[in-house]
Amino acid sequence: MLSFLPGPLLAIINLFFISLWLGLWGGLIFLGGLLKLLPISPWRKLINLFLHGFYQAWTLCMRSTLALTNRIEWQIELPAELDTKHWYLLISNHLSWLDIVVLTSQLHGRIPIGKFFLKQELIWVPFLGIGAWGLDMPFMKRYSKAFLAKYPHLKGKDIDATRAACAHFRHSPTTVINFVEGTRFTAEKQQHQQAPYQHLLAPKAGGIAFALNAMKFDAILNTTLCYPDNRERAMPAALKGELKRVVLKVEAIAVTDELIGDYFDDAAFRHQFQQKLNGWWQAKDDQLSELLAGENTGATITDSVTPCK
Repeated sequence: MLSFLPGPLLAIINLFFISLWLGLWGGLIFLGGLLKLLPISPWRKLINLFLHGFYQAWTLCMRSTLALTNRIEWQIELPAELDTKHWYLLISNHLSWLDIVVLTSQLHGRIPIGKFFLKQELIWVPFLGIGAWGLDMPFMKRYSKAFLAKYPHLKGKDIDATRAACAHFRHSPTTVINFVEGTRFTAEKQQHQQAPYQHLLAPKAGGIAFALNAMKFDAILNTTLCYPDNRERAMPAALKGELKRVVLKVEAIAVTDELIGDYFDDAAFRHQFQQKLNGWWQAKDDQLSELLAGENTGATITDSVTPCK
């Protein structure tokens, strides 16, 4: 709608709205997190409704801002069986800070609201910790080998603690989102890592193996993100109104017994799991090669402004 304006002016407009939405919805989530500290179950359930409403409002407002300042062609390919009544582990490659907005806004209403596994230490970070806790983000506690060597009686307690933190998800369908590479892709990181892929970094298997062992998921959503015309600079391009095409492809993978095991203490399972994940990542790399070569597959949707609610 405003994509005809000069890039610098669009950047100012985008930064204004991004700051506005973060301040408005982030502030409400923080305040809601404080109110949720009251240990009264009906009260907490009520606050939860508001908090998740604020979270979804943020994603929709961010999508509206993108649509306002960019003419985006969305190429979306999703499994037909997705719904909001099941539990999913979503794994994805990571290209830009924009990825979170793309995933949460485009999958809104199609799968349960997305949650991110966070390190236990982040709960003490001002504002972030209380907001994440208020939104029921699962905090992951992981003991190192050195720590367990010193305190062997705590072996397995980290998984038990994570299971306990996720216990309430049994009654509320949830999507846990994990960027398996652990960091955003850049050519420099890829070269430094010497990963055996053209368009990806090496996946880290431990986190998702831990999550699969700690929670009962109905399916893994193997997700591929691509910005074919903007590649490594999707966020700056979006700020300047230059984001052209966004590709989102999701493959549903059944969670079978071979994907559940003790990744950290069972060497045979660890090797098997790594091989499985590396196979998924190789297929993803081949898919990205096709996309970046200009092959256009999947549904095409021209984005429009979605009012904030």
